[in-house]
Amino acid sequence: MEERNSTYNIQHSSIGMEAEVKRLKVQAQMGWEKEFRNLQWFGLQDGMKVLEVACGPGFMTEKLVENLPNSPITALDIDQSLLDQAKALLKHASADHVEFVQASAYHTGLPDNEYDFAIARLLFLHLHDPLQAAQEIMRVLKPGGTLVIIDIDDGIFGAIEPEMEILPLILSKIAKSQASNGGNRHIGRSLPRLLASAGYQDVDMDAVIQHSDLQGLDGFKQQFDSERFAGFYKRGILNAMEFENLKQSYEAFSQNADAYAMMVFLMACGTKPKSTIVTTG
Repeated sequence: MEERNSTYNIQHSSIGMEAEVKRLKVQAQMGWEKEFRNLQWFGLQDGMKVLEVACGPGFMTEKLVENLPNSPITALDIDQSLLDQAKALLKHASADHVEFVQASAYHTGLPDNEYDFAIARLLFLHLHDPLQAAQEIMRVLKPGGTLVIIDIDDGIFGAIEPEMEILPLILSKIAKSQASNGGNRHIGRSLPRLLASAGYQDVDMDAVIQHSDLQGLDGFKQQFDSERFAGFYKRGILNAMEFENLKQSYEAFSQNADAYAMMVFLMACGTKPKSTIVTTG
């Protein structure tokens, strides 16, 4: 998941790498069924050659391997430590079924016109140059191949009850901080324009809803855990009063028997033109 010229580095997680990997696992599993349904709707079929960009520890890769038994899958990430975890997770899969590649989303080193379908989950919000990454993915897609981006937009992140009144301010401050470092936590609303600017055709978009009444509350507690925000407090992005307010709000949420939460993930897709072969090197 880590990407140079990116705002994400799992080594810097406030909750520690092990806890962050567990959080990523829960996050991937919570949304998988609906995301896979939409991936199929966008054209994913068993037998296609699939590229997963920024595979991280391999939790989505594992689901792809399970659900696409006849698809050669390439799992790409720049962070070798995460690729090692993905390889361990998928040690049962044959080399013909899944291949691991250490490379940047900006410069994959993969052949031109190679893949039928590419997936980038929770990558683009972290990228300094999302257009370059989208164009590089287009290069490795076959003419007529599809890219699906799964990402967030903090402006419509979801809902939580009991309401954490401090959360919108926290998210706003984090979004501004990430923007100053080259990321974009409001990338979701820009995905159709990004894909069109990169040259993709037949651009489409949909939303996937995760709700604690359907998927259980434990996963949402991990996503909203105030300790995840401790790093922002230590770096001065949040002040002491804001961080303390957040901790108290999270405690009230996590201990409330009637609590619930909902999160919105956005999925956008585009197709490489059939008549044009894109080569960027």
